Amino acid sequence: MQIVLFDPKFRDSLLPLTFTKSVAKLRVGGFCIDQKWEKALGLLVKILTQDYLQCLYDSKNIEGNILYINAAVCPNEILAEELNSISFTKAIFSNDILIGFKSSENLSLEQIHNLTFDIKVQTKSDVSIIQNPWDLFKLAGKEIAEDISRFDLDKQSENNLTKQNIVFGNQLFSHPSAKAKGCIFNTESGPIYLGEDTEVMEGSIIRGPFFLGEHSAVKLGAKIYGPTVIGPHCKVGGEISNSVLQGYSNKGHDGFMGNSVLGEWCNLGADTNTSNLKNNYSKVSVYSYATKSMENTGEQFCGVIMGDHSKTGINTMLNTGSVVGVSSNIFGGDFPPKFIPSFYWGGKTGETFKLEKAFEVAEKMMARRNVSLTENDRQILSHIFHLEQQ
Repeated sequence: MQIVLFDPKFRDSLLPLTFTKSVAKLRVGGFCIDQKWEKALGLLVKILTQDYLQCLYDSKNIEGNILYINAAVCPNEILAEELNSISFTKAIFSNDILIGFKSSENLSLEQIHNLTFDIKVQTKSDVSIIQNPWDLFKLAGKEIAEDISRFDLDKQSENNLTKQNIVFGNQLFSHPSAKAKGCIFNTESGPIYLGEDTEVMEGSIIRGPFFLGEHSAVKLGAKIYGPTVIGPHCKVGGEISNSVLQGYSNKGHDGFMGNSVLGEWCNLGADTNTSNLKNNYSKVSVYSYATKSMENTGEQFCGVIMGDHSKTGINTMLNTGSVVGVSSNIFGGDFPPKFIPSFYWGGKTGETFKLEKAFEVAEKMMARRNVSLTENDRQILSHIFHLEQQ
């Protein structure tokens, strides 16, 4: 049986985060969705996504019996068992959302989206589905705890940090190579995991749930409230609350970030602040790429949703519920717009960030992590650039 994770119909609701990657590559908790399914099913997965993104993923040799799974769905034991045991005449749903089905045909994304099923079986599991960007920070606490257990990180942990730090509770887990001295870890409200080759510098205070991905660092005196996920190869500092950094991004200085999601290769300049609560305490509205209008999130707390390769300058102030596209550069003393499209250059007013300049910045930042900007990366950014200029 081959496993294929397919982008759902509501993929556009997850923009700008999915401009540059499949839904399966979103980090929810400590790991990306495709990594979770590979662990849950014990099999490698294939990814079926938008045509312009498929170059990033191997789609060859998909044949025989195939289990198709909605890439926005996070696995759990019950759901994995349901999918494994379902017959070819049925499909599993959560209310009206297709979760998965089996087929002997190699189907396209369009074919999957147009399928009808005679027998729809409702899942019995408490399924986590990523339908909106803010679901990433809303589900972070649950997924951190499940990932620590799913990947046996608690059993592999070496608690060699307790003597050099103040620790509350008994849920501090760490890779043997993780380093921390003179810090306060409170695990009474959820587990804390420090990944391979990570460092939490002196004076930092962290309250779980918290996940620090491999090769990432928490800088001196940081204050972090869970649930928070810091992906691999990140640097963070200042004050952070209930936020997710997908990976390879920096919020390395003082300034507040709450109820936010940063994509990859983002950088927040010193003293960048994100508002996550409106002065009148009303529900936060954000720009939706799916409807091309402002939509009510139903959430009282929502900070910034930022696509890959975007950055802010020093002392940038971001409004409650800001949405920033891909490869934008934001600076200036006034509040920028709540919706900042891709390839934006400026603050309250701005102009188009030239594509070649965007390539140049991306190359320089990625080189700092010993990663190259590939020809596929260039083609994808070019596609987004021309798409956003229409």
